[in-house]
Parts: sequence; C-alpha cells; structure tokens
Amino acid sequence: MTFDAFSHPLWPYLFILVAGSFATDIWRFLGVHFGSRIDPDSEALVMVRTLATALVAGVIGNQIVFPSGALADVPLLLRIGAAAAGFAAYLVLGKRVLVGIVIAEAVLLIGILLN
Repeated sequence: MTFDAFSHPLWPYLFILVAGSFATDIWRFLGVHFGSRIDPDSEALVMVRTLATALVAGVIGNQIVFPSGALADVPLLLRIGAAAAGFAAYLVLGKRVLVGIVIAEAVLLIGILLN
C-alpha cells in the first residue's frame, strides 16, 4: 500500500492518520504497559527524564540561536532576553511552566513591537 494507491480526495489524510498511528501508538501502548512496573525513583527512569529534559533544552536552544521563519528577523539579544525573563518568572513565581511561557512570549512580543 502506498501514498498514491487510491484516488479518493481524502485518501492522503487517512494514509497519514494510519501510518502515524501505527508508528507511534505501539510505543505508547508498550510504554503504558511496562511503565506501571517501573519504580519512579529508579536510576533508569531518572536517566530517561534527564535525557528527555536535555533534548527539550537542546531544541529550545536551537530555536533561540538558529530560528527559522519570522523569528529569524528578531534580534538574538531579544530572543535570549525573552527566554531568560521566562525562566526567571518560572523560578520566582512558583515554578509554573505556563507563567514562564506567558512571560517569555509577552517580553518577545513587546520587544518585537518596540523594535
């Protein structure tokens, strides 16, 4: 079965849905099945959380330093300042992720408007 197997206009969307589900849902089901047996404080799970956090930090850092699209027109210092303000707000205002995101976006948008 290929992407061009059928000529129905909705076929590409169904193909993407089925292929995407097949590729990810198996791992999700296995994760739920085996995850309940893992001790949350085990060294393996701490390592997995550490690696996941490092990957997210790497993606965020990459987007700040090497942005694409409209963000590429924003000065680097403004992007770094917005991220720093969001992180500071996260730490100071109770370690709430949403607060840090909103503050970082507000600083970025105000900086764009004033620029």
